[in-house]
Amino acid sequence: MIIYKSEDEIKIMKRAGELVANVLLKLESIIKPGITTEFLDRTAEEIIISRNAKPAFKGYLGRISKIPFPGTICVSVNEEVVHGIPGKRILYEGDLVSIDVGVQLDGFFGDAARSYKVGRAGNKIEKIMQTTWDALNDAIDKCVEGNRLGDISHAIESRAATNGFSVVKDFVGHGIGRNMHEDPQVLNYGPAHQGPLLKKGIVLAIEPMLNEGESDIEVLKDSWTVVTRDGKISCHFEDTVAVTSKGSTILTRL
Repeated sequence: MIIYKSEDEIKIMKRAGELVANVLLKLESIIKPGITTEFLDRTAEEIIISRNAKPAFKGYLGRISKIPFPGTICVSVNEEVVHGIPGKRILYEGDLVSIDVGVQLDGFFGDAARSYKVGRAGNKIEKIMQTTWDALNDAIDKCVEGNRLGDISHAIESRAATNGFSVVKDFVGHGIGRNMHEDPQVLNYGPAHQGPLLKKGIVLAIEPMLNEGESDIEVLKDSWTVVTRDGKISCHFEDTVAVTSKGSTILTRL
């Protein structure tokens, strides 16, 4: 069941989204070769707690794992698609790192992800990052009343295919509000003009995940980290977006 949000509720979600955006901006400013993913996690947690919010992911039980997620953020490097666990891993020059941040503030959730290059990166990383970012923005452009959910999914898949990338099909975007994950699921593929009608008050976490190679993925023995089966790089961007009477409102950008 899709839960529609009031204008007042969307205002609260905007505050949660702005906190997520500020955390991501801080992490972007400190990413460099030699730092650990654990350091990024600790920095994020300090900011979130200082704003009287809660890390949304810490202790979360996913649909696959029965082990609570141990980190505040998800940090996924190179062939890791999503749900990378922060730890002792060191970031090196030329890595592609995707960071997913979720917070709970005043009873509502905010959720967004960004991908960054560590130092200088090759052309293939530049290309997949730009394409994934473009796919996200294409999808957001479809978040208007009267469109259908499939228009969002189709926009992502079309941008990926145009640039020679595949989309991850086993993990998807989602509705969001008082719960981190709500209906509907937001696929990164599929035909346009299908699915639920987009109406005012729908809030979605849209998150294209694009792979350099095949779309197939697998989950590591830690029960969380998702990697590409062929070992090629993956990229992930995400924003929380509200459908309003004035069009789409991105809640996780400043």
